[in-house]
Amino acid sequence: MRVGIVLFTRDLRVHDNPALHAACEECERVVPLFVLDDAVLAAFGAPNRVAFLIGALRDLDASLRGLGAGLVVRRGDVAVEVARMATAVGAEVLFFTEDVSTYARRRERRLRDAGVEVRSLPGATVIPPGEVTPSGGGDSFAVFTPYWNRWQAQPRRAVLEPPTQIHRPEIDPGRVPDLDEVAPRALSPGLPEGGETAGRRRLDAWLDSGLGTYGSGRDDLADDSTSRLSPYLRFGCLSSLEVAERARGRVGADAFVRQLCWRDFHYQLFAARPELARDDMRPRGDRWRDDDDALAAWKEGVTGYSLVDAGMRQLREEGFMHNRARLVTASFLTKHLYLDWRVGAAHFADLLVDGDIPNNCGNWQWVAGTGADTRPNRMFNPTRQAQRYDPTGAYVRRWVLELAGVDGAAAHEPWKLGVLAPAEYPVPIVDHDEAVARFRQARALMAG
Repeated sequence: MRVGIVLFTRDLRVHDNPALHAACEECERVVPLFVLDDAVLAAFGAPNRVAFLIGALRDLDASLRGLGAGLVVRRGDVAVEVARMATAVGAEVLFFTEDVSTYARRRERRLRDAGVEVRSLPGATVIPPGEVTPSGGGDSFAVFTPYWNRWQAQPRRAVLEPPTQIHRPEIDPGRVPDLDEVAPRALSPGLPEGGETAGRRRLDAWLDSGLGTYGSGRDDLADDSTSRLSPYLRFGCLSSLEVAERARGRVGADAFVRQLCWRDFHYQLFAARPELARDDMRPRGDRWRDDDDALAAWKEGVTGYSLVDAGMRQLREEGFMHNRARLVTASFLTKHLYLDWRVGAAHFADLLVDGDIPNNCGNWQWVAGTGADTRPNRMFNPTRQAQRYDPTGAYVRRWVLELAGVDGAAAHEPWKLGVLAPAEYPVPIVDHDEAVARFRQARALMAG
């Protein structure tokens, strides 16, 4: 009797899970296994993501129980625990979903020494990294638009149904730990519910009532017409391929699927160059400033620029930030304050539920002008961005309570209110025109 192990990592779902599907097709007995790696929790265990993870694991366990075999949970070194499980149940083969991070590659190398056949399958992206390559040679695209053009025409695998039944060997299943056992630090209070069930519920609602207006409304900060699916994609509670396929042909699909392509773009880039998590993709010779006070003001949302502050406070409250606000806050840090993108990426990684290395660092480099952006010196004017994408000031007033009594678009320039300006709200920590001049001078000196 052939026994297999499915090692769940960032594919916490039963729908369209190629690793789980292959295991159930090829093996009479299957162990659905998740290993809480203490080293990962210590290094990258941001409390918001750990909270979401615990919810996702509990939901996955319930789904697997409905198929006849609950989740088996262990805690410790992944390779060691897999080897122990393989010995205990006589497993011959291990199935898991491929990933691109440095940690995932190291994990895979060690798993291949666990004494069983190892099968790495797609499932983290719409198109697996390495399948869309430049016609002129090379292993990855460095600019998005050519990748998008090629990506759209790339054949896709079929979306897989969940298994109908799983037979698991007799084994102590362990348990999903309580949150306070793995995340003792404080959480953002407005976190989403983790798990495939919640993700599929949100996806259904989004396709029915949100997708149609996404193209025209995705940048509307106050309306928040985004899908809010990113945490479920980050943990694999939803298959990005299934999401893309279900959106296909609907009104608004092109703009939305383009965002899924951006996700794939960063994955293929980091699969080829994992060092981009720390190294500039296109070094500009930036001599970033050190300014602890400015960094603290940015983190706390007290820069005096209301859109920047609203975005940073939303991040702290929800573990999420609207994408337009992400662009503006990141641009403000790297170009107005001229602080290193890596400190901003680290802060986002600490709070974002949807934070992962390829997308977080890839987007930060894009904004900082050291990454895939073909216009590396662009700066987002936070006031103009607010006037355009939050014209009534509703988004700003929702998150910056000091400005709740300021009517309309005046909330974007409270320093112009004179004696009527809220005394508790700070004046801008940097003048926009001076910041633009400083940044341009720095980049010109480096270029010359």
